Amino acid sequence: MKMELSSRKQLALAAAALTLVAGAAGFGIASLVGGGSTSGATADDREVLYWYDPMVPNQHFDKPGKSPFMDMELVPKYAGGAGDEAGVRIDPALVQSLGLRTAEAHRGMLGSGLTVTGTIGYNERDIAIVQPRASGFVQGTYNRAPDDVIGAGAPLVDLLIPDWGGAQEEYLAVRRTGDQALASAARQRLVLLGMPPSTIAAVERSGRPRTVITIASPIAGTIKSLGVRPGMSVMAGQTLAEINGLGTVWLDAAVPEAMAAQARPGRPVTATLTAFLGETFPGKVRTILPQAETESRTVTARIELANRGGRLRPGMFATVDFAGAPRSALLVPSEAVIRTGKRALVMLALDKGRYQPAEVKTGLEANGQTEILAGLSEGEKVITSGQFLIDSEASLSGMDVRPIGGARPPQAAKSKSYTASGRIEKIGSDSITLNHGPVAALNWPSMTMRFRLADPAAARGFKVGDRVRFTFDQPPEGPTVRSVTRETGQ
Repeated sequence: MKMELSSRKQLALAAAALTLVAGAAGFGIASLVGGGSTSGATADDREVLYWYDPMVPNQHFDKPGKSPFMDMELVPKYAGGAGDEAGVRIDPALVQSLGLRTAEAHRGMLGSGLTVTGTIGYNERDIAIVQPRASGFVQGTYNRAPDDVIGAGAPLVDLLIPDWGGAQEEYLAVRRTGDQALASAARQRLVLLGMPPSTIAAVERSGRPRTVITIASPIAGTIKSLGVRPGMSVMAGQTLAEINGLGTVWLDAAVPEAMAAQARPGRPVTATLTAFLGETFPGKVRTILPQAETESRTVTARIELANRGGRLRPGMFATVDFAGAPRSALLVPSEAVIRTGKRALVMLALDKGRYQPAEVKTGLEANGQTEILAGLSEGEKVITSGQFLIDSEASLSGMDVRPIGGARPPQAAKSKSYTASGRIEKIGSDSITLNHGPVAALNWPSMTMRFRLADPAAARGFKVGDRVRFTFDQPPEGPTVRSVTRETGQ
């Protein structure tokens, strides 16, 4: 009986503990919503719209009291409070506890950032098919085998061609008569029988028939197939061997479908292989294969690489970096972007300790930065750490997400200007390409890039190769040169 009473006491204590924990959790969430008040009376003259349980925010009550869902007081929703202002308010004391970090949307230089994997394969455009021009018998094969690497002109097979003997004897007999017309006709017959010029020349020099011909490889490469053995008989046009050249190889790179636009034909790439650490192999995208891989959702970019010394062997694994000139873009840290599967969001840090989710349209991603195509303006602050906690609270409060078209317009204040030195590479009607030195204020390295000209007249009187000092800023349209002066000492 004592044991039964003890068990009942234990159950009662556990239930009380659970109630305390639930009340504490509810109080924490209520604090995030804006004030942590647990009383129906207001601390000021603000009007209470309704009361609600933060754990069930969609259920409203017309008077204060205990929540029917949790053992906690209902929380008031004030007019002119969080419901009327954009965003959710977080107590500044909690911001530090949550470890929130923010960053400004800013304009910077964005590279391609596309790195994929690929496999080396044969260049199927560099293939030679070896066939006899007449029927005969195999006399010898020079001990060749598939996968042997041979040079151009390497002998493959000796063929005995009986049909050539009589025609060669006739040609020699006609030559001895001195009749040039008949001799020319007899020689033409040898050509039509498929005799190569080298064999005809050898017959003319020696004055004797040559019925055994050596067939050689027309190109250097590897023997992919060899269909002759000693003692075989072969027919005219039969494939004796297939030679694949090794001067160039194909590198088939698997590019994610979402990034296929970056792998356009003609784009330069750099390949690295684990077999040759510390060495890079430049190449260009030759074509994009027409069919995508349905399982991996990738497209194949076919790259042609020079194969000096035959070191690149089909089947080798490679890492491919797609090079691209840096360009100006509106950037935020990639960790600030919340991807839901249907859209991308960032959490804006507003004034007065308020936060609001905003939908954005993202572009390329490179070096930990994501390009924002729409939904943000330069200078707006986004949360880079702890945004998921605030996004969860925003969802509990039923807050609307700022649509892409709701971004504030760019500030009318004058853009900050920068000065740099460089050499003119190209002058266009409304642009100028400069090979400039580092710009420390923007963390830019030395590079060649294209600038817009605010006034095309600014480039008049200059030519390619001139050393200049120029001033530029970064409006939303991209880096724009405002003035150009010739460097002294030229």
